[in-house]
Amino acid sequence: MKSTRLRGRRALLLLAVSLLAVLATLAFVLSGPRGEGQAAPPPAAGQTEAPSAAPRTEPEAEGGAAGEGMPKAEPVSIDVPKIDAKSSLVPLGLNADNTVEVPPVTRPLQAGWYVNGPTPGEVGPSVILGHVDGNKQKGIFFRLKELAPGDKVSVARKDGTTAEFAVTKVEKVPKDQFPTDAVYGDTSEPELRLITCGGVFDKASHNYLDNVIVFARLIVR
Repeated sequence: MKSTRLRGRRALLLLAVSLLAVLATLAFVLSGPRGEGQAAPPPAAGQTEAPSAAPRTEPEAEGGAAGEGMPKAEPVSIDVPKIDAKSSLVPLGLNADNTVEVPPVTRPLQAGWYVNGPTPGEVGPSVILGHVDGNKQKGIFFRLKELAPGDKVSVARKDGTTAEFAVTKVEKVPKDQFPTDAVYGDTSEPELRLITCGGVFDKASHNYLDNVIVFARLIVR
């Protein structure tokens, strides 16, 4: 009789363990893997980190509320009158280490736009990058740090429209403290980020220690 009771308890225990395993598996399937929304790894020297591309909700057609922005259209050129910066725009993606590509340093006057984000004028943060210098000459964003709130930035688009932005703030931040969420995180209105290198030049690593980041918002579409 005693042996029968022990066998019965063991059977109940095994059943309970099996149920817990099933429930744990079901909970994982329903909730999905963890880790989404975490910060990307630190950027490589001289580059800027960015989160992996994620699906975005396309804005509604132009003509509605201010936050709806412009339809998607590839940018073709940028003009920043105050610092006399004009350039065509080349597409930039991600490197293998999840850092954003930059235009060739041998062409320091060439700016580029980050293709995994919104196009300039769409809802969200569009990102344009350029060198401060390179190849022993000044870069397209050599004077970027001179911009101030209210200064204008125009981006011509492939559909014939121009998105005009007004600067809201300018920041200089250490590269090892790059504000990924502030630069690439979702916004409720069309915004623009201009990024280049700045601060002290480290001769040992052949890179600047900081990034200069200009934040702007759409004012004309």
